[in-house]
Amino acid sequence: MSSVPLDQIPAPHDAATTTLVDQLVQWGRRRIEERVFRPGMRMPSIRKLALDKGVSRFTVVEAYERLVAQGYLDSRRGSGFYVRERLAVVAPHERRPAAPGPDANGAAEPAPPPTLDVVWLLRNMLHSSTHPEKGPGLGYLPARWLDGELLAGAMRSLGRQSGAQLLGFGSPQGFLPLRQQLQTRLAEFEIGATPDQVVLVSGVTQAIDLLARLYVQPGDTVVVGDPAWFQMFGRFASQGARLVGMPYTPDGPDLDALEALVETWRPKLLVINSVLQNPTGTSLTAAQAFRILRLAEQYDFLVVEDDIYGDLCPAGYPATRLASLDQLRRVIYLGSFSKTLAPNLRVGFIASALDVAQAVADQKMLVGMTSPELNERVLFRVLTEGHYRRHVERLRARLDAVRDKAARMLERAGCRLFIAPGAGMFLWADTGVDADALTAAGHEAGFLLTPGSLFSPHQSPTTWMRFNIANCGDPALPTFLAGYLDGVARRA
Repeated sequence: MSSVPLDQIPAPHDAATTTLVDQLVQWGRRRIEERVFRPGMRMPSIRKLALDKGVSRFTVVEAYERLVAQGYLDSRRGSGFYVRERLAVVAPHERRPAAPGPDANGAAEPAPPPTLDVVWLLRNMLHSSTHPEKGPGLGYLPARWLDGELLAGAMRSLGRQSGAQLLGFGSPQGFLPLRQQLQTRLAEFEIGATPDQVVLVSGVTQAIDLLARLYVQPGDTVVVGDPAWFQMFGRFASQGARLVGMPYTPDGPDLDALEALVETWRPKLLVINSVLQNPTGTSLTAAQAFRILRLAEQYDFLVVEDDIYGDLCPAGYPATRLASLDQLRRVIYLGSFSKTLAPNLRVGFIASALDVAQAVADQKMLVGMTSPELNERVLFRVLTEGHYRRHVERLRARLDAVRDKAARMLERAGCRLFIAPGAGMFLWADTGVDADALTAAGHEAGFLLTPGSLFSPHQSPTTWMRFNIANCGDPALPTFLAGYLDGVARRA
C-alpha cells in the first residue's frame, strides 16, 4: 500500500501525549470500522507497514498486538495478522441470513445476500466530492461538469412567483405540471403515459423502496443483474426477498441463463437497466427486449426498468427501452435527473399502468406523505425553460472526449475492458487482482475505488471493478494502478 503519513491520522484530544503506537492503532481501527480492511483480509506485513509509515517494526508489532487485544485482529503464527469478524449491532436489513439449504425438490437455493458492505463507499463519497478526480469509483459526474446556473436560474424564476404557491402540502402523485411535462418526454421515447400514470418520487432509490414494499413478500424471488446497482440489493433483502443474479455477457444480459432462472424460481420482479447498464455499460437490443417481455408474460413477473442513465444515451445509439415495446403493461419504468443535474436534486419518477401508479401513490403516502414539491417545481422550470437539452448534449460531448483516454489508461495499466461502450459514464474492467485488496490500497493512496464485489447480489470475490471515466483524470491514478498490478504480478 502507498504511504500515508501518520500526521494525517486524526489524533485524540490529548494529541500532545499520543504515541506513534496510539496513532497507528487509531489508523487501523478506523480502516477496519470503515470496512476498508474487511473481515478475513490480511493486514499489511510488519515490514511493509513500518516502511510505509516511517516507523519501527516494534511500533507496528505493538500496534497490531493492541488491535488483537481489542478484538479487531487475529494473529496467525507464521502467516500474519488478519481482520477479525466482529459482532456488531446492525439494522435488520443488514443482518446475515442463515446459510441456505436445499428446496423441496432438493435443488440448492441461491445464497441470500450476506451483510451488504456498502457503508464504507457511501461514507467516503463525501470525502471525494470536492476532489472527484480522486474518486474513479464514484457514481456521479463531477460538479464542474454540471450547470449550477441552470438550477439557480430556475430557483430565481420560482422565487418571482407568489410565495403562497409554495405553502401547500403537495400531491401524493407529485406536482401536476411536471407530470404533464414528463408525459411529453416519455412520448419522445415512444412510451405512452398519461399524467395519472406518473408518480414523482425522491429519486430511483425511493422508487425501488416503494416497489419492494408493494410487491415483495418474504421468500419471494427478485431477479437482479450480476453485476448491477448495489444499493437496491439491501432494500429487497430487507423485505425478505431471495435475490437471484442474472449474469451479463459483453452482448448484454445472458438471456439463456435468465430463462433457466425464471423457470426455476418464478420471480415476482426482474430489475434491469435497459440502457447503459450500471456497471457494464451494455444496452438491450430490440431482440433481447422482446425475449425478456416474452419471458415476463410466460412466467408472470413484472419488469422494473431503471432508465436513470437514459439521458446520457445519444439519439440513434443502439438501445431499446422495454417500456416502449410493452407500453407499461408489465413494465414499470423508472427515471431520474440526479445523474445529469445534481445528485442532491432528489426528483425521480415512476411510470406504470394506472392501477400500479395508484398503489404506488398510496404507499408513498404511508411512507412519507408527499415528496418535496419545491424540488419538483425547480425541475419543472429547468425542463420547460429550454436549456436542459443543450446541457445534456454538452455532458455527452464531454464524456465522449474522455472515454477513449480513460479506456487506454486502464488497458496500459494492465486492465481488460468488458466492452468499449460508445456512450455513458462507466467502464467495467478486469484488474486481474483481488478488487477488494486493490480498493483498500487505493484508499491508502487517496483514491476512492469501487470493487466489483459490491455489484454482486452475493458480494462474490472478483477481479472486476467499475471506473467512472469523468473521474479518472488524476495523473497519479495510472501510476498507482500500474504499480499495484505490476507488484502483484511480480509477487505471484
